[in-house]
Amino acid sequence: MTEHRGENHIILKGAVDASPVFSHSNHATDYFLVPLRVPRLSGTEDRINLILRDPDPDIWKPGVWVELEGQVRSYNNRTGVGSRLVITVLVRAARAVPPGEGENQLILSGVLCKPPVRRHTPLGREICDLLLAVNRTYGRADYLPCIAWGSLAALCGGMEVGDSLRLEGRLQSRQYRKLADGLETIRTAYEVSVMNLLPLPEAELPCTVR
Repeated sequence: MTEHRGENHIILKGAVDASPVFSHSNHATDYFLVPLRVPRLSGTEDRINLILRDPDPDIWKPGVWVELEGQVRSYNNRTGVGSRLVITVLVRAARAVPPGEGENQLILSGVLCKPPVRRHTPLGREICDLLLAVNRTYGRADYLPCIAWGSLAALCGGMEVGDSLRLEGRLQSRQYRKLADGLETIRTAYEVSVMNLLPLPEAELPCTVR
């Protein structure tokens, strides 16, 4: 079976929320973590963590608006502190822009690696939770939780593990309360809100899950 490289392309526009802090080193390259506030049309906002190298001090400072392109990344947090699945955006290119409306556009293609879970809100709206594996070129995959609503939830709910899926959506954050050892903490979870299902290329071969 030929391994397919999944699509993974995100465009974000928002305001830098804090100065860069060191995150980690990889192959002698230092990477830094920067939070970005991305306003929604509803008036709320998503707070998305960016990973980048060589941050330009004139761009990456609190309050500056940036427009960027990158890829969504995931890894398992094994420290036992915070969420187990950590979602960030690896920045490929960025520039400073005037303040304005937020932008949050994401294209993903991959393979379902868990059975879809269909449920309903207290008001009766249907939801479907998905876990999409998006392959990289060098033998790894990013595992990204996705959520579909309404008629899209019904379509996604009929899919099976191993099915290929291509979608358009947005990366969103939400806070939740976690009770552990009698202490309540507020944590942030990330998921892809599915806006549209996109056609797969005719010549596309099934993805492989690693």
